Amino acid sequence: MANRRLRDRIHEIVFEADTPTGKLFDISLLILIVLSVITVMLESSDEWNEAYHNFFIILEWIFTIVFTIEYLLRLWVTIRPWKYALSFYGIIDLIAILPSYLSFFLAGTQYFVIIRVFRLLRVFRIFKLGKFLTEGDQLRRALIASRNKITVFLFAVTLLVVLIGSVMYLVEGGSNTGFSSIPKSVYWAIVTLTTVGYGDITPQTSIGQFLSAVVMILGYAIIAVPTGIVTNEMIGNSGAKFTNTQVCRYCTREGHANDAIYCKYCGGRLNEEA
Repeated sequence: MANRRLRDRIHEIVFEADTPTGKLFDISLLILIVLSVITVMLESSDEWNEAYHNFFIILEWIFTIVFTIEYLLRLWVTIRPWKYALSFYGIIDLIAILPSYLSFFLAGTQYFVIIRVFRLLRVFRIFKLGKFLTEGDQLRRALIASRNKITVFLFAVTLLVVLIGSVMYLVEGGSNTGFSSIPKSVYWAIVTLTTVGYGDITPQTSIGQFLSAVVMILGYAIIAVPTGIVTNEMIGNSGAKFTNTQVCRYCTREGHANDAIYCKYCGGRLNEEA
């Protein structure tokens, strides 16, 4: 019984942010994640790595040990650990700690390149930040709700750039300006329509320049379309019932209403009776 109460208490701390200790745990973990990502970035610089190599190694192992304890705690307090282990954040948490341990088994100089690839995976810790962004759930639901509209929009844009690229190839092709094929012309259309404008391929004829100007202006109008779609969905979901950070111990999913007793996904009881 005491062990069960301990697991319930730890589950409340590491999975939920509605309590003072839960908020403190999340804020502390958030700071460590940011510091670990900054460490990886600084370590990638030869100048910084040469000056503070040993310090970076010590910091990395501190972060690794803390994240390992966090990962094991999450597995221990979950009724079905494999549910958490196979979830998106469970996989991200595992990727965040694996590189340092893999370096023990790939310590030979012939594997130096492979080790660097594994160590770069530590940047994935940035995805751990997602679980602390409450507003991110609203954005996620808006994107899911508007996925069909966005898909149609992307399909229409794809047809448009193929059409524009083909027309530009007919206008500029053979003039040694870079429009040597339809794929390259489509590449130009994408760069121009998105208002990036690398300038590596530019039209030389008057008709081509006029078409280029039309595509540039069209690009500004197109950029606003997906923004409006997602914003409309977010406004529509703004009145949705407020949910808390309570996580089901059986399926590790959240998004339950404040007055919920059972998980709406698996039916498990949210508040275990003592």
